[in-house]
Amino acid sequence: MTAPFRSPRPARRRAARPSPRPPGPRWGLRIGAVTSVLLLAASGVGHAMVTGVESGIGRVDAFKGMSNRPGGGDGLNFLVVGTDGRDKLTPDEKRKYHLGGAPCHCTDTLMLVHLSADRDRASVVSLPRDSYAEVPAHTDAVTGRQRAKHAIKLNAAYAEGGPNLTVRTVEHMTGVHIDHYLEVDFTSFMRSVDAVGGVEICTVRPLRDSYTGLDLPVGKSRLNGGQALQYVRSRHVDGSADLGRMQRQQRFLAALIHKITSSGVLMNPIRFRDVADTMLKSVRADSGFEANDLVDLGQAMRGFTPSSSEFTSVPLGDVAQPVPGVGSTVRWDPVQAPKLFQAIREDKPIAVRRDRKEPRARVVDVPPGQVQVQVDHGGDPGGPGATMVRELQATGFATTAAPDSSPVARAPRTVIAYDPRWDRSARSLAAALPGAELRPVAGRGPVMQVTVGQDRQAVQRVRAEEPPQKPGGISAITGDEAVCP
Repeated sequence: MTAPFRSPRPARRRAARPSPRPPGPRWGLRIGAVTSVLLLAASGVGHAMVTGVESGIGRVDAFKGMSNRPGGGDGLNFLVVGTDGRDKLTPDEKRKYHLGGAPCHCTDTLMLVHLSADRDRASVVSLPRDSYAEVPAHTDAVTGRQRAKHAIKLNAAYAEGGPNLTVRTVEHMTGVHIDHYLEVDFTSFMRSVDAVGGVEICTVRPLRDSYTGLDLPVGKSRLNGGQALQYVRSRHVDGSADLGRMQRQQRFLAALIHKITSSGVLMNPIRFRDVADTMLKSVRADSGFEANDLVDLGQAMRGFTPSSSEFTSVPLGDVAQPVPGVGSTVRWDPVQAPKLFQAIREDKPIAVRRDRKEPRARVVDVPPGQVQVQVDHGGDPGGPGATMVRELQATGFATTAAPDSSPVARAPRTVIAYDPRWDRSARSLAAALPGAELRPVAGRGPVMQVTVGQDRQAVQRVRAEEPPQKPGGISAITGDEAVCP
């Protein structure tokens, strides 16, 4: 295989690359279709092939006439947006995947992707599309008229001023200098997922949305392009609305990265060309994003895997603030959001890295902190029951008051007594107590009662699908925690 060509021109705002290292724990909708292109460049297939890939990218002038921009920091920052364009889909695809509505010509998804200076970490920040924003004065893309600075929802900036106004608005809101703009639509997303052979997604509860047609059972499912689009678009699965949708998008992106990096696409020149050609048919990028950038990024990202990535959403304050003429908007937390973007500017990690020696936490439906547990310790405050209380507390369960101290004969098997109305909570607790028997008891109420048996084992770590809270208020998760076990 020909060694990749290295650009003779100086790299822009980039730190020196580390020497090649063996692959190890190390990235990544709409965003997946584009960021995957960066990963595919890591195959080392040479400058000629990458140039061919680049020629398939549509071009936009996302930075024309921009001034007073934030200063650049270490690493590279991409603004990746997904639009709701669907004109290239067939009537059958539109009907099957519930895509028959008229597009809004706005950004359906916005993500800020930061690639660290040493190229061993990618930080993905979801920007809620209903975020309150103030767009600068500009020329309206539809009417051609000049518009003064005014309030708007973030996703509407694209409709008023296209990529340029979207970049200007995001830079103003975050203080982060955007190096490159990447855009994909529904068609590109679907074709990209199909090109890699589908993506596996896991869920701890059934996911159904009549608006998108999503219908996934508990457990692992392999999604084709249309099903994946349903998954990342669904906003009516539960009460979490767009915030839950962003978390599903992040989990999907982590799964896509895992599929690409583990399937051999990156190291197979022929498959690389086929996949890249498919992925790039609907992609648009800024005019400065060139073949040399693909080569540089590809070289730096050899060995990249899901554990290299970290995902978060902008910390929020008011999630339903009405604005006259705009509607209900989402306000960013005035303290925590600036801290997040400062970390991006300073090229710092945003997720808490788990000790790789510890077993991975099992994902459960109900967050442990919402599950009330009482443990009978059989009259021995220093016995196995008391130890279980401490272990349950350590993994986040809400143990209530003091454990029951009445003498209890130790049965052969640990038993969880629960009210059937709280069966989801009971299953989440049972995941932390391997081998325990679930025993329904009508009328018990919300408190689970655990009787420790002779088969007592150490409590297993569990967590909710939502990312854990980092000290300081930023919730984030690494990609390897987001993919199927």
